[in-house]
Amino acid sequence: MIIVADKRLNGEDGKIQHGFFGRQGGVSEGIYASLNCGSGSDDDPQTVQENRVRVATYFSQEPEKLISVWQIHSEKCIYINAVDQFNGEKPKADAMVTDQAGLVLGILTADCGPVLFAGEKPNGAPVIGAAHAGWGGALKGITDSTIAMMVEHGAVLETIRAAVGPCIGPKSYEVSVGFEEPFLARDPADEHFFRAAQREGHLMFDLQGYLANRLAQAGLRQVTITGEDTCAMEAEFFSYRRKTHRGDPDYGRQISAICINQG
Repeated sequence: MIIVADKRLNGEDGKIQHGFFGRQGGVSEGIYASLNCGSGSDDDPQTVQENRVRVATYFSQEPEKLISVWQIHSEKCIYINAVDQFNGEKPKADAMVTDQAGLVLGILTADCGPVLFAGEKPNGAPVIGAAHAGWGGALKGITDSTIAMMVEHGAVLETIRAAVGPCIGPKSYEVSVGFEEPFLARDPADEHFFRAAQREGHLMFDLQGYLANRLAQAGLRQVTITGEDTCAMEAEFFSYRRKTHRGDPDYGRQISAICINQG
């Protein structure tokens, strides 16, 4: 299952290619079945690598061109200009930006929000970004950091569009009362993304809507929400919350990726 959120993200000339990948189409087994791309899981590293090869092949790139970071739920975004930029190490960050063709920016999630970005420089050359936005990174401003990095590397703000991919949905994301306080401290209007839960002392949080709103507040006018609920759609997606509720020993990670096509 590969979701192409919005053809506008690829641009009118097709210079950009993106995809939100689900859990189907890989070689992992058991709780990791089947397209687990998370090297941080306890899955067989060779099967994870084969899954990543399949994703890279979708973009017509070699597997080493599929770049991921060590995600830490921060607001840190980094610029990527070469495969060997970090000498084989994964930098600690939660978003990447590039204007180099052939580099596939890949974000791993299992309920957090993957956000893919595309924009253009004044001469029409593309700039892309990919962000991992759990509630912590979303609140800290990881999407703002990604947009700022894109602008720093030449993207015109008015051209930047974004898509929020599959993540935990508002009917599945139950939080304790008090969770909302730092959100309301930043902007009291964010109360709209919380509603009462059936359980006393709990609320339901709309992460998808919150991310779309942060993108709009940052000046983006083309924002898409794909709308899938990773927690509720077991056959299609991995989910950390579902794993926690069941007491499973581990969980897989799906990948969302974007690339500037070569040639």
